[in-house]
Amino acid sequence: TRCVFNSSELKDIQYVESYCYDKLEYARFDSNVGKFVGYTEYGVKNAEIWNKDTSLIAGRKAQREAYCMNHVTAFY
Repeated sequence: TRCVFNSSELKDIQYVESYCYDKLEYARFDSNVGKFVGYTEYGVKNAEIWNKDTSLIAGRKAQREAYCMNHVTAFY
């Protein structure tokens, strides 16, 4: 999990949650995209399942506010 600061504006803060196995990223949630994206066959299958769960998506979107926005001074 990480926050990406592309500029000094608050609207440009990006929350990224990566899922890795054996040093290979197979799926990721990106707050700019607003859903999970798979990078391998296994990741694509998981992303499809996770994207159907609206409460999971809403929770991940809320993490941008809770995790990144509240800690902007510590990260920036």
